Amino acid sequence: MCFFDQHRFVCGDWKWGHFRQHCNREYRIGETCGMKLIMTTVPVGQKCKLCEKIDTKLRRRTAEVERVNRWQREGSKFRASIDKSMDQIRALDAEIYELQCEKNRRLQGIGSGSH
Repeated sequence: MCFFDQHRFVCGDWKWGHFRQHCNREYRIGETCGMKLIMTTVPVGQKCKLCEKIDTKLRRRTAEVERVNRWQREGSKFRASIDKSMDQIRALDAEIYELQCEKNRRLQGIGSGSH
């Protein structure tokens, strides 16, 4: 049970930080026993990388929806562009869903990642 810092993001996610102290179970120099305990929680003033990716894709999706709405108001002359944007929106929806599932798995402690 060696001790590490924990970095906690504003979104609630976290990752392991620097090693801080050996426990009495590990006798090899430079090695840890494999069990991690928190020495100090360090607040990080930003969101985790997954949340940043989700936010970026949500902004792109919003921009596409606004474009489609503008083109639809102008009539049917932009049908090909609207179809292309709708495909893009569906692709972004799928990517956002996968990222949110990955985030949920990580928060439940069953995913691999920076934990």
